Order: sequence, then structure tokens, then C-alpha cells
Amino acid sequence: MGEMIKDSLYYAKILLFGEYGIIENSMGLSIPYHFFKGNFDFATEPNEVQKDSNESIKQYVSHLESLRNAGDLPCSIDFVQLHSDINSGLFFDSSIPQGFGVGSSGALVAALYAKYSVSPLTQSDVMLGDNLKELKLTLAKLESFFHGKSSGLDPLICYLNLPILIKGQGDLGTVGIPTENAEGKGAIFLMNSGSPGKTQNMVSIFLNRLKDDGFRNMVKTQLKKQNDDCVTSFLKGDISQLFGHLKGLSQLLLDNFRPMIPDHFEKVWREGIDSGDYYLKLCGSGGGGFILGFTQDFEKAQSLLKAHKLQVIYKM
Repeated sequence: MGEMIKDSLYYAKILLFGEYGIIENSMGLSIPYHFFKGNFDFATEPNEVQKDSNESIKQYVSHLESLRNAGDLPCSIDFVQLHSDINSGLFFDSSIPQGFGVGSSGALVAALYAKYSVSPLTQSDVMLGDNLKELKLTLAKLESFFHGKSSGLDPLICYLNLPILIKGQGDLGTVGIPTENAEGKGAIFLMNSGSPGKTQNMVSIFLNRLKDDGFRNMVKTQLKKQNDDCVTSFLKGDISQLFGHLKGLSQLLLDNFRPMIPDHFEKVWREGIDSGDYYLKLCGSGGGGFILGFTQDFEKAQSLLKAHKLQVIYKM
């Protein structure tokens, strides 16, 4: 059994809609992204990267042990096996960039839960009753080491390798998304901002601004509406409706989330809104990492954004 899991791959995730909004009860839609992945492996003669990974797993495990000692660990973990594997050169072999909003810590947490928790819930368990919620809470606790406070969503998507729809606080389920149109001219794409973002800093800025009534009200009403309309029209496969809502969402983010938009992207962000050729939005907490783009004509968007490296994640 152990050997089989060792080779399991854990994929990156992309939150298509819901960044920041889900903190205040908006809908969210997140999908696995198979371009980036990670899995546990062993290095007998580790290089620097593998050494660093082994060291950070060691620190992470001592954090989990302190949770256990405080009676605050939500699942049983085989620490004996973990320590023995760490000593044998365990590392997390991952192509998922850190600080890019695509779930690098989520993948590690999912892999650790799958391999070392004593009785992990399986994909079929999760479809029953409240198991999905329970698993999300467990994974949130396991991920808190990396983000201070975690929703548990990233490791959940990574663990299940399925799209997840969040309908509101605590109400989530797996969902089918419309099949890609391989011949489609339109696309959802990632644009690399060139530098990682710091999730914790961005989230603190956001939580601070929520203390302001006007800002909080905008998040609870306008942001929620634009965001939820995007999710609904995307899931219905109504492309023209989706792009109408995307324009509003992109503008709202530009007006209200400037600290999360890297400075050198303000101009292209605005040009997309003005021309309607593409719309940009945050991917995860922003401040760096990837930016998410939507266009009905990818070739055109690509020529307009030729200074940037674009990666198609979904054709429509």
C-alpha cells in the first residue's frame, strides 16, 4: 500500500473565481491544474533543493507534533514512519512555484495527509454526508503552518483532484465544469507577473481594510455579486454573459484592490477593460505570482500581451 501512494501525484490548483470574496461568503470555483505537480520522493545524495525541502518538512512535522501535544491535531499521523522517512532523505519533488497562488503548500499538505495520516478519508468517503466539510477542516488545520490561517480549500482540491464549488461559508461540493471547447478561440490563461506574492501580507492588508465599513460593504455587495454572476454564467456555459460580468469584476478589482495588483500590470489591466479584448483578475491573493486572464480571442490577446508569458489553462 505504502509504495503505491509514494508515487501519487498532487496537482496545483487555480481559484478561477472567489479570491478574497470567499472570506466574506461569496461563491468560489477552484479547479485542479495539471501543468504543475508534486510528489514525495527520497534522495540518497540530496542536492541543495532536496536538502531544503527535507529541512522544511522536518520543521513542518515538528509543528504538527506540537499541535498533537496540545491535543489540537485533527487526525492521527504516523510520526514514527515520518521521522524514519525524513532520515532516509524524504523530500517533496514539486514543479509548483511557491508564492504564485497555485497551491504549492496545498499539494504538500495533501500528499502528507494521504501518505501519513493513519486512516485518510478516500475520494468515495468524501461524497457521503459531512465528510467533505470534515476533511476540509482537517486539511485547514494541517495547512495553517504555511499561511497562519487556511481555509483548507487548496489541499482539499489537490487531494481530491476535482473542481470544487464553494456556495458560501462551509457549503461546498464537487462540481462538473463545462467541457473545454478544443476548437474554441476563447481561453482562460495565466500570465506570469515574474515575482512571487506573499499570501500572508496580502491577506492582512485585506483584513485590515475590511474594518472600513465602505470597503466591507463593497466586498459584501458589489464584489460578491460580480463574482457570483461570473461563477454562475461560467458553469452554465453562457460565454457572452460571462464576459459581461468579467468586465465588471476586473474593473472592481482595479478600483479596490490596487495593492494586490503588481504596479507594472496596472496599465495592461486597464487596457484590457477599455478594449474588451481580454479581462484580467487576481489569481489567489495577488501581489505577485500569476494573474488570471479571460479572452474571447486568445490569438489577439496573445499579440497584445506579447511582452508576457501566457499559459492557456482552459479553452472555450
